[in-house]
Amino acid sequence: MKTEAQIAKERQEYGTDPLAVRDTSHYQAEYIQGFVSKWDRLISWETRAKSEGNFFIDILKQHGAKKVLDVATGTGFHSIRLLKAGFDVVSADGSPEMLAKAFENGRRYDLILRTVQADWRWLNRDIHGKFDAVICLGNSFTHLFSERDRRKALAEFYAALRHDGLLILDQRNYDAILDVGFSSKHIYYYCGDNIKAEPEYVDEGLARFRYEFPDRSVYHLNMFPLRKDYTRTLMHEVGFQRIKTYGDFQETYHHEEQDFFIHVAEKSYNSPPLEHMAETYSPTVNTARDYYNSNSADRFYATMWGGEDIHVGIYESEDEPVFDASRRTVQRIASHLNLNENRHVLDIGAGYGGAARYLAKNFGCRVTCLNLSEAQNQRNRQFNKEQGLTSLIEVLDGSFEDIPLEDNSADVVWSQDAILHSGNRIQVFKEVQRVLKPGGEFIFTDPMQSDDCPEGVLQPVLDRIHLNSLGSVGFYRKAAELSGLKEVEVIDLSEQLVNHYRRILKSVNDNYDKAVEASGQDYIDRMKVGLNHWIEAGSKGYLSWGILKFACPPWKR
Repeated sequence: MKTEAQIAKERQEYGTDPLAVRDTSHYQAEYIQGFVSKWDRLISWETRAKSEGNFFIDILKQHGAKKVLDVATGTGFHSIRLLKAGFDVVSADGSPEMLAKAFENGRRYDLILRTVQADWRWLNRDIHGKFDAVICLGNSFTHLFSERDRRKALAEFYAALRHDGLLILDQRNYDAILDVGFSSKHIYYYCGDNIKAEPEYVDEGLARFRYEFPDRSVYHLNMFPLRKDYTRTLMHEVGFQRIKTYGDFQETYHHEEQDFFIHVAEKSYNSPPLEHMAETYSPTVNTARDYYNSNSADRFYATMWGGEDIHVGIYESEDEPVFDASRRTVQRIASHLNLNENRHVLDIGAGYGGAARYLAKNFGCRVTCLNLSEAQNQRNRQFNKEQGLTSLIEVLDGSFEDIPLEDNSADVVWSQDAILHSGNRIQVFKEVQRVLKPGGEFIFTDPMQSDDCPEGVLQPVLDRIHLNSLGSVGFYRKAAELSGLKEVEVIDLSEQLVNHYRRILKSVNDNYDKAVEASGQDYIDRMKVGLNHWIEAGSKGYLSWGILKFACPPWKR
């Protein structure tokens, strides 16, 4: 006859109200032997390995990592894959049952795992030495229910890393579960056949998942539903410098369609201006930053969009090259300004800096480029160096919602097709007004909705670019008024928006293989869908584009 202790080990205990169990330490009682024995069937190692590919292995190798601490070993899937790939791995977990299963799985591959039972909150008490990388995978961080525990665990991960170490942490897309409802492709995680893994209950403080296996056995896990931006903020606040987030192993993605997010956080300092910068960005700005920093987007805009000028072009013929039309836009905007070597121009959302180099070369003016994408800024600086313009052009990493310039320091603020990426466009206007000198000018273009655009018709466009809204001429007039700027002129060139997106789409179709080689088929195919949405909406008159010019009054204080 089984003892009460033996029976207790064979069932999960949640008391009379399972929804009230929201305690970090309870996870050990959830991973009972019966559940752990079925865990590998839930994961399906072979399917998971095929869908994941060498994603983690490649990232670790790119960062020169050799010694890795797997803090959420589970049954050993990633520890074993990394060991087979030649990494030096220490395998830790808080569940002794999971570690026992991991050790057993390792023996099947003729590997001896170095296993350590450790609570993340006191990780460095049990784990000694420094590591090139810490990995926390399998949606494990979600077991921490209090913010204090989450901060403590991240601080312990940070302390376990060398000065230039890397943290890789994944999580379910709880944003979609909370905001839209649960769905899962079961392509990348929990790939087992005939196994149900779905939430039984969800609120902002609990995601209770139910796991049902073919033998009708049922288990549960109570987890905290981490929102993506919240997790990123915590990582920044603990000290991690640059964080790149992937959706289901892709650099670019639609937020609601991903099952999982993978955060890759660097401990090392990239450059002084970035130390505490990204955590202050609004979610909309951070989304744009992640997108334009992605290799797929960077290669696409550099090769397919217009070279140095990655903005909407002004076309004189249907087949005109994108580069020529994009440069014409720069020339047209500049023709509305009085520029010379004594003028200081601030370009907000400068991209690769094509406009800045044009202005510096042709007018001798000093230009400050402010841009949120470090990848684009790196190209910008390189182009400036190659063209001998570093003395006239300064490139700053940052957001135009918080411009890092002194009051009354710019004669002109210039922007091309960037303000739409702000989560607070009125704040952008206020910042522009602050940095402009008395009598200074603000000139910009931006993809906008028409003033009479029907509600809801732009949703496909907004979904594609991860925005909730677009500005309009009427909105920007109001924003200018609220910020103390006076309208000078508005030049409607809306037809050029459609011309441009049609020309880009044609270029992609004509050079499809080259585009796919540069940016990947998934990115290019989604780009084509997005371009068609822009063309359709613009052709129906729902979109607007043109040159808008405002000015500070000369009596500005």
